[in-house]
Amino acid sequence: QVQLVESGGRLVQAGGSLRLSCTASGRTFSSYTIGWFRQSPGKEREFVALIRSGGDTYYTDSVKGRFTMSRDNAKNMVYLQMNSLNPDDTAVYYCAAVSRNSYYTLAARYDYWGQGTQVTVSS
Repeated sequence: QVQLVESGGRLVQAGGSLRLSCTASGRTFSSYTIGWFRQSPGKEREFVALIRSGGDTYYTDSVKGRFTMSRDNAKNMVYLQMNSLNPDDTAVYYCAAVSRNSYYTLAARYDYWGQGTQVTVSS
């Protein structure tokens, strides 16, 4: 079992930066692939980024060059550094975990989810 708790979301102006954190429980956290997803009203939950157990990362095209995902296995933490934010980035951001070392971008592939943290980017 893995429990995930996101934090760091808030209101920010366009062009600004935020760092989201995801704190995980579980002794085998380091072996999990962790994904960040986001969902805005009326839209489906969409993939943002993932990090595999070895630190490999993968991003959706709309955030490449702006978002950076990292992990600290000693602290059971995952981070999403978001720069050059724009109003289209407004959403509830979720972190999710799956016990396989994978490049899964489908939400249904992930077994554990946090409660989400709201990011609002004002124009």
